Amino acid sequence: MSKIVDFVDQTADKAETVAERLGNHMVDGFQLVALFAIGATIVWSAIDAYLGMMEKGAASVEDILLLFIFLELGAMVGIYFKTNRLPVQFLLYVAITVMTRSLASSLNIKDMTNERLLTIAGATLILAVASFVLRYSAEEEMPFISHTSEKPDAKSSRKEQPSKNDE
Repeated sequence: MSKIVDFVDQTADKAETVAERLGNHMVDGFQLVALFAIGATIVWSAIDAYLGMMEKGAASVEDILLLFIFLELGAMVGIYFKTNRLPVQFLLYVAITVMTRSLASSLNIKDMTNERLLTIAGATLILAVASFVLRYSAEEEMPFISHTSEKPDAKSSRKEQPSKNDE
């Protein structure tokens, strides 16, 4: 009887391992498909915006900032594709560019209410300060949102500092 119980336990463990592997492969596959779809959408949108600028015969500051937004989004997708981590700082850059674009796209800043102007400028300042803090934090590594439990190897990403014993 105990052999049967052991066999059932081993079979259950193997089935659980297979199911976990299959689930991990399915998640990885979905992420790849989603990343390609998002990347293709960014490229498609950027090309469409660029062709619109070409048809107009000129590009406004608003149009150029839109291209920078596409560039940052594309860089985020590329970094996520290579590292499975989303750089938080790029999200801040996109948000700062969107705020700047909203100021630039206003027909006339004189028509904008003081509250709106101060709100957009204040939000941009807060995002810039947050980016500065992230960039120069004590961690010395770019903060990431990661879907894995792995932590980046701190020693491999930093320059080797000579120790006092080496001198």
